[in-house]
Amino acid sequence: MSSLDRRTFLIAPLALAACGFTPVYAPGGTAATLRGQVMVQAPGTRDAFLLVQELERQLGRSADPQYGLKLSLTVTPEGLAVTRSGSVTRYNLVGQATYALVRIADETEIAKGEVENFTAYSTAGSTVETLAAERDARERLMTILASQITARLYAQADLA
Repeated sequence: MSSLDRRTFLIAPLALAACGFTPVYAPGGTAATLRGQVMVQAPGTRDAFLLVQELERQLGRSADPQYGLKLSLTVTPEGLAVTRSGSVTRYNLVGQATYALVRIADETEIAKGEVENFTAYSTAGSTVETLAAERDARERLMTILASQITARLYAQADLA
């Protein structure tokens, strides 16, 4: 590593601090402020339950929440691999979630957005294997969507 590269590497944190960059996980950062302060909307479906469960794991459950998180979730299966006879042997599950973080005290919207992702599963095995594969794919998808929502909340939320 040349000395120029080392200097650039050492100066980068100072430059970020000068532009107003605040680490999310630093004391007083967005993650610390939101942790244990968000009440996630009650789920209505199994997929929504899995999403809420993962969001509560990542954001923490709250006994006295300061913020409410409203969610809307859709999961659409799409045939991905089709045999000559027309049988689908692989599916994509495409999930879209819209969210809005609201301050409970005055109903002010703090952050909102939409995330989308997908997982896939195979239908080539027995009925039991296919059902288990679909269930696992849905669980993975909800974990991915929850991670995306959490990351965006940390980045977008203006809690001042």
